[in-house]
Amino acid sequence: MSEGVKIIAVNRRARHDYAVDDTYECGIELFGTEVKSFREGKISFPDAWAEVIEGEIWLRSLRVAENPFSSIFNHDPDRKKRLLLHREEIKRIRRRVEEKGYTLIPLSFFFKKNRVKVELGLCKGKKLFDKRADIRERDVKRDIAREFRRGLQ
Repeated sequence: MSEGVKIIAVNRRARHDYAVDDTYECGIELFGTEVKSFREGKISFPDAWAEVIEGEIWLRSLRVAENPFSSIFNHDPDRKKRLLLHREEIKRIRRRVEEKGYTLIPLSFFFKKNRVKVELGLCKGKKLFDKRADIRERDVKRDIAREFRRGLQ
């Protein structure tokens, strides 16, 4: 990410459970009270996913906590939120999602020039043996780095 970007939350579990093929940076349509909750970091998205409906991409299962200071003008914490992308990107994403096994997962939320953005990943689910292979590879890299540091001392 470049300068002027403040990360709100990262979905670390998504990279463990899914193989990310492509990522897209998209805007998100929010109410004012939702933006306040984003600024405070009061969001939860462990099972969040996106779907393409009638040429628009909607984010589901993202819970944005209600703001206690907004009285009757509060938002519904579980409402679906529209993601903002170019039409050509949406067409490209729709074609890929219609393929077997692909899904859209939010990887991170961040502020860029005071606007809330989502890094959306086009993902394919990993099998158990793929997850084990990734863990094994990470352990081997850690061991090699440890031995390399010992050799320098």
